[in-house]
Amino acid sequence: MAKAADTAGTFLLCEMEMEEGKATPLHTHPADETLVVLEGELVLHLDGEEHRIGTGGVAIAPAGVPHAFLVSSGPARMLCLHTPGGCEAFYLGASDPIDAATTTGVVDFDRVATSARENGGIELLGPPPFAN
Repeated sequence: MAKAADTAGTFLLCEMEMEEGKATPLHTHPADETLVVLEGELVLHLDGEEHRIGTGGVAIAPAGVPHAFLVSSGPARMLCLHTPGGCEAFYLGASDPIDAATTTGVVDFDRVATSARENGGIELLGPPPFAN
């Protein structure tokens, strides 16, 4: 992880690993978000349209544009780049770092909402916009 404090606030870079079926709520944030898919496939819901991004693909969610993603084949690993940095406190409050002995679990949307409210860096607009 390259924290915002490490980059003078210019960016936050972290690696994420998620199981198939993991989805984020529909949200916006004040930073551009770039996702580089290292393994697996995502469906990105961006401003009302859905896009599939596979291994080696790159997706950009510009600041302020409503978006969400769903891991459609997993596990998926990706690099997540926020420019500028600034939503690190949200991520740390919304989830726990994993290690080789840990698997990802069900998303705790109450914890995500609490972290957004307490730490800022993201505005939740609604539930994941994907069909069940």
